[in-house]
Amino acid sequence: MGNRNLILGAVLTAIFTGAALISMIWVPYDITVLDIPNKIKGPSGAHLLGTDHFGRDILSMIMAGARTSIAVALVAVGIGMGLGVPLGLTAAAHKGSLLDELIMRGNDLIFAFPSLLIAIMITAVFGASALNAIIAIGIFNVPVFARLTRSGALSLWTRDYVLAARVAGKGAARISFEHILPNVTNLLIVQGTIQFSLGILAEAGLSYVGLGAQPPTASWGRMLADSQTMISFAPHMALFPGFAILLTVLGLNLMGDGLRDMFDPRLRRVRG
Repeated sequence: MGNRNLILGAVLTAIFTGAALISMIWVPYDITVLDIPNKIKGPSGAHLLGTDHFGRDILSMIMAGARTSIAVALVAVGIGMGLGVPLGLTAAAHKGSLLDELIMRGNDLIFAFPSLLIAIMITAVFGASALNAIIAIGIFNVPVFARLTRSGALSLWTRDYVLAARVAGKGAARISFEHILPNVTNLLIVQGTIQFSLGILAEAGLSYVGLGAQPPTASWGRMLADSQTMISFAPHMALFPGFAILLTVLGLNLMGDGLRDMFDPRLRRVRG
């Protein structure tokens, strides 16, 4: 089951990643050009997924929106991992100390503010943009990776090879990055995949309420927002970007599930 999930998830993810990469050099229609005479057209040979209320090609918008969603989620996860992993390693290396307490209570404080609330605070000061959405989602990801890293690292600090490294005179920082980090990488990869899917959902949600990417940048969330008053007579405007979000998140979750099974054989035995 794990391999099937991994393969199916990888295929779905590859499709939308490929669409995002292709959109960097080519889309069927220019999404910045309005074609009012052809607005709100259903799927046809000329427009495979139809057009929106400005006459823009929905397939082109979805391809460009994939680029936005993937870029925002990828950078946000990178921020969360880049800051959260060192914090988690540091907290584990100094378990029970004041430093450990400060790091973990700081994580609890960030957890008290959802990414949407963080985005509202950031945009209130700096304005709505894709960059501010990245910052908001990235900040929310930091405690996720810090907690996971600390949890995984704590169980490794009592291992014989770590004790041997300490006897050899290695410091806590060197042990953390040479011996602890490689052994929690599997956990981070799986969690990174899950946070990537949540990042795409968060970006769509922020764009839906107007706090994410701004026009003329394409965004799946804003496509849904634009379609909400027209869903009764132009359902294709909501269905196709909605399916894009659904399939991308499903693909990433399936891939994360498959990776978890691959890295932990005990799960395969339990499920089997």
